[in-house]
Amino acid sequence: MSNAQKDLFYTIALAFFILTATITITIFASYLLFAFDIKHYYLEQAVSLKYSTIMKNYAQMMDYLINPFNWHFQLSDFASSASGRLHFEDCKKLFLLNFGVFIGTGLIVAKFRRVRARYNRIFLWIGIFGIVLAILMLLNFDEFFVIFHEVLFRNSDWLFDPNKDPVINILPEEFFTQCFVLFFILFEGLNFWKANKKTFRKLILNAFFRLFLRAVIKIGINDTRTIPIMINEKCS
Repeated sequence: MSNAQKDLFYTIALAFFILTATITITIFASYLLFAFDIKHYYLEQAVSLKYSTIMKNYAQMMDYLINPFNWHFQLSDFASSASGRLHFEDCKKLFLLNFGVFIGTGLIVAKFRRVRARYNRIFLWIGIFGIVLAILMLLNFDEFFVIFHEVLFRNSDWLFDPNKDPVINILPEEFFTQCFVLFFILFEGLNFWKANKKTFRKLILNAFFRLFLRAVIKIGINDTRTIPIMINEKCS
């Protein structure tokens, strides 16, 4: 394998490692986000359950999703329909796929970390693409959320009926928004950092210099406008 091929292989592995690492961090950070949201969005009143009970059910749901040895979905205080259980099974498969790719690419990155990063600029374009997605999400999260599910799932089981799958009542849209925002912050930060530390610094410095230059020009224009006023005041 040539050096160019090694560089390309390492770059692809690193790109998937960053993606899956970001997803993994977001998954486990969701515990903290959810713990905050229970009180913030009055979920106790929404389902008439105590804080500890809601948190227990969320932990049961997450254990099913991330535990490769748990294939029986059951929540202590929420019933679930057949389609609801099927959707959680689909989510579980995606979670386990993510963890598998994360571990596999992590081993590759650890082994080839000394390979020359010839294609680092690719991470800059990945970061720019991520910014575009983030903007689309912020402009219309509902539509973004629908498209996200339509891309990942080939059925409509993700459309929960609160009467059949009441667990959806403790999973408000704001919670998913927070998870997506956290993901994009981590994803963008890692990609732009990896794009090239020097390039990243140049982008930051250039942006700062342009803002500084505009501020100086604006101050200069304002100062020239005040000069005639000062002269008139002295003459009077």
